[in-house]
This record gives sequence, structure tokens and C-alpha cells, in this order.
Amino acid sequence: MTLSPAWLDELRARTTLSAIIAPTVKLTRAGREWKACCPFHNEKTPSFTVNDDKGFYHCFGCGAHGDAIRFLTDNRGMMFMDAVKELAQKAGLDVPAPDPRAQERAERTTSLTDVMGDVARWFAEQLQGIDGAPVRDYLQKRGIGPETVARFGIGFAPDGRGKLKSALAHLGEDKLVETGMLIQPEDGDRASYDRFRNRLMIPIRDPRGRVIAFGGRIMGDGEPKYLNSPDTPLFDKGRTLYNIDRAGPASRTARRLIVVEGYMDVIALDRAGIAEVVAPNGTAVTEAQLERMWRLDPAPILCFDGDSAGRKAAIRAALRALPHIGPERTLRFVELPAGQDPDDVVNGGGREAFEALLAAPEPLDARLWRHELEAEPLSTPEAWASLKQRLVAHAATIGHPDLSRLYREDWLKRFYALRRPEGSSGPRPFAPRSSFKPGRYTPPQPPVGSRARAIAADGIDAPTARALVLGFAYFPEELPAHCEQLAQLPITEPGTALMRDALVNAAFSGGALDRDALDTILNDAGATGAKAPRALGFSFTRRDSDPARARSDLAAAVEIISAREEVDRALDDATERLKRDFTAEALEEQQRLIIARNGLRQRLASLAGTD
Repeated sequence: MTLSPAWLDELRARTTLSAIIAPTVKLTRAGREWKACCPFHNEKTPSFTVNDDKGFYHCFGCGAHGDAIRFLTDNRGMMFMDAVKELAQKAGLDVPAPDPRAQERAERTTSLTDVMGDVARWFAEQLQGIDGAPVRDYLQKRGIGPETVARFGIGFAPDGRGKLKSALAHLGEDKLVETGMLIQPEDGDRASYDRFRNRLMIPIRDPRGRVIAFGGRIMGDGEPKYLNSPDTPLFDKGRTLYNIDRAGPASRTARRLIVVEGYMDVIALDRAGIAEVVAPNGTAVTEAQLERMWRLDPAPILCFDGDSAGRKAAIRAALRALPHIGPERTLRFVELPAGQDPDDVVNGGGREAFEALLAAPEPLDARLWRHELEAEPLSTPEAWASLKQRLVAHAATIGHPDLSRLYREDWLKRFYALRRPEGSSGPRPFAPRSSFKPGRYTPPQPPVGSRARAIAADGIDAPTARALVLGFAYFPEELPAHCEQLAQLPITEPGTALMRDALVNAAFSGGALDRDALDTILNDAGATGAKAPRALGFSFTRRDSDPARARSDLAAAVEIISAREEVDRALDDATERLKRDFTAEALEEQQRLIIARNGLRQRLASLAGTD
């Protein structure tokens, strides 16, 4: 939907900014303006001003600045169109619809949210009735009192296949089916019936605070323990976070966002005074949910249960985040004590105990390093090689090129430090981007195993391999930093492999690395001149390229190609595991590596397009 600047200006003109901010921020009149302590950072002396005449707010402490739309998106975590719709409703403006079908969908959505609001009120009434007495006792035992029940809108779906259907018949059976409250059997001759029966009901709201779905916990025996609403026109469980409407504003004040596993974890932390908490809706964290988290906090803290399932969920979220992280988008992790969930921690030691855990969250890179280090005993060379392969493959999935390189370098530095600790005897491996010691280059041993040999036999395509060799000859100052990677690349074309070996030998010899000397080596090997084989066109294969750009592209190219080889090996292993045991985890790992491989190919192609 495209909104014209004139319409947006009219919306702003009809909006009193202080009226939008006042419900969540205590404003004090100061002449023609309002003042308050800033909702975007913690302060004791007010530096946040609101000017209704000009229609903007500004904080002289942290620099936060914007209009009514910006306040709703930044402070409450709302999407742009949701903010616009809320302001338009208050101002009595109709949001332009691009076509009649869009207008019809918008009207249908409004109607369905009204239905869900009525359903939530009915569930709340049932909780306070006779049938709700056992549920009230259950809540009381868990320390969930009337204030918390009212704050989260907790209710009860009584047992019986038609109680909700009968009580709310005036809302229309079709709408109750469309919102997921009734199940319509595929056999059209059978009557619809209540989806939720004998369950504690927890409303799920959108960023505007409207009920769009429910999560239901079984009371007594029965499966599943938790049942969510199905996907509906209002609810997409993979794009929604539980408690987003309350956690959005709270996260701006607390300057952090905590992610837990379930609804009851959110409620437990809220009782302890920690409101900036969200949870996925009974699913593994999705890319869409990550995007919503990052809108509220650049480094959310994932705090999952201290059991095997909780650890697996944390790692799945970490791996899912890798392709999307950047300099200001990451994740942090807190692992709860074994066998405990947030409710256990809070009940045992109060808010102080939980805050103590949050005080030192584990960064994303450290959490993945620890996970891979603990994955299997490092008792054989094969286990060490597998660890290195997994680390490099993880780094290759990161979409941000500089961050991908930094993760790779940091993990390999840890790997080599662990493999050959300081002071140990025996030769040390070549350390990437560290001190370069002269010597004689010895080609690596051929890989062990048929599949590994097959990968090495395919090697890098000849034009790309020749481009790298030319690049290091034209810009030899990059050789010491990338010599190990260049030496280990599987170059199968004999002439190019000989030229590569000559360059690496020149680097290991300790002599001066200059273009003239390396040109002689390449000329003798037939790498240059009119009859030289074709090389892919990169900035670093042209002598007249900007040196800084060419060196940067060369470093990126060799990093990408090295990572691609590791990813190919990891993908081959993942495919074999999938053939042996077809599980959801194995399939997800294979698909993740395929995406990583394709991403590396695209990045290399983009470099080839810069010459």
C-alpha cells in the first residue's frame, strides 16, 4: 500500500502527539511544550520534550527524535502500517485502500478482531465461574494472582464440544471457524465443534494489543499439553511473538529484550517485575520472529530452559540467525541451571537470582564455539577435522562479508590455540593472519576417504583458480595473510597448480615479495602473455585497478573460495547423514548449508562483476 505524503501530513496534523505519548510516559507541562524522562533511555533528569505545535518529540540526552508514527514504531515496536492505522482510527481518517479487495480484507480483519475480543472476554468470564474453580486453584498454586490474570487476560475454556459455539452463536459460526475457535470437519455433513476444551486460555495479541489467537494449556490429563490457534487471517504463528504488545514499550525502557520458551515463562518473569519478555508461539524461532526481535533490541537475550530440549532450541535459533546477523544485529544467550525454567529460578531466588544470570550473557560466537566443542570427543584427527569443518561452515553462512571473515578467523584462532597450546612440543600449524615464518612449502597430504577425495578431485574451476594466482602475483603483499588458504585450495589444473606452488614457495622462502620477481615466475610458467589461459575478470586481475579495492576483493575472494570448499564438504556429510536418518534436524541442516553454498557463489559472482 502506498500512502501519499499529503495524506500522511493530514494524519500528523490531526494527531495530538502528547495524547499518543501520555498513556505510557508521564508528561509535565513546560510552557508550550511537555517534558518527561526519556522512554528510550534511563535518566533521572527529564531531557525528553514533546512539541504538539510542531508535531515532534526530541530527547537531548540520547538524541531520540520523531513524530507520532515514529513513536509507535520505536517505542511500542509496531509495524509502520499498524501505527498508521491506529493513528488514523483515533483521528477519524480512512486509510486509503489500493483496491476494493484490499479494502474488503481490511474490513474482514477488523470484524475478526472484534470476534476474538468477544471470545477472550467469554473465556475470562468462564474462569471466574463455577467450572473455573479448579483452574483458579491451579493459578494460585503457581503464584499467579488476580492482577496477573487480568493483566494477561487469562481465561478458561470449559470442557464440552459445543459450549463456546452455543454461547457465542450470535458472532456467526463462519467467523468462529475462520478465527480457529471452531473446528469444521472436512466431512461437510458433520457439525463444527469447539477447538479448545478444558484448557487454561492465554490470549495472544498483536503489537496493537488486539487479541488474534490463543494458547491453551490442558487442565488434567490429555494431549497435547499446549494447543495453539491454527494460522488464520489474523494469526501467523511463525511471524508473531507472544507478549509483543507489552514487551515492546518495556524493552525501550529496560534497553534489553529477553526471549523465553513459553507463555508461562513470560508470565513468571512478569510477576518478578521483568516485563520486557517475549516467547515464540510453540515453534522454533523463525527468521520473521528474529526480525521482530531486532526491531526492539539489536542483541536480544535468549533464555531457554536448562535441559536438552532448551539447549537444542537455543542452538537452532543461533544457526537460524547466522545468515542475518550484522554489526548491529546479533543474539546473546543465558543457559539456565540444569532442569530449571524461569519460573523455577524466580521461585527459588526471586528477581535477583534471574538478574544475576542475565548480568553475563554469552555472545553468539562463544555459544556456537562451546556447542561445537562439546559435540564430540576430540580424540582423533578425524574429530578435529570435523570440528574445524563445522566452524568454517557456520561462518560461511553469515551474510555480512566482514562479519563472516571475522567469525571464521576468530574460531580458527581458538581452534589452533586448542589444538596446539602455547608451550607444547612439535610443529605448530600455520596461523592465519599471524606471524609469517619463512621455510619451504610442502603440499598438503591428499584427503582421506572416497568422498573427501571426490571433492578434492573436482577442485576449483580453472578460470577462478587462475584469477587467484594472478591476483596474488599482482598484489603479493596479500600473500602472507592468505598463504595457508591458497596452499590448501584444491586446484586440479596442473599448470595453475604449479604456478600456485611457485607463489607459495616464494612466500615461504622469506625473500622479498615484489611484482617483478613474481612476474618472472608466472611468465616462465606461461601464466601471462597472449597465449595465457583465460582467467575470470576481477579487480585484482587487472594491473590498472585501484590497489586498495583490488586487495580488498582479493582477500574476500580467497576467503569465499576457502569457505565454499569447507561448506561443500559439510554439505556432503549432511546429505549422507540425511540418507541414513531422515529427521527434521538433518533436513534443516542440509537446507541451511545449501543456502550458505548458494550465498557464497553469489558473493563471488558479485566480486567478478566489479572488474
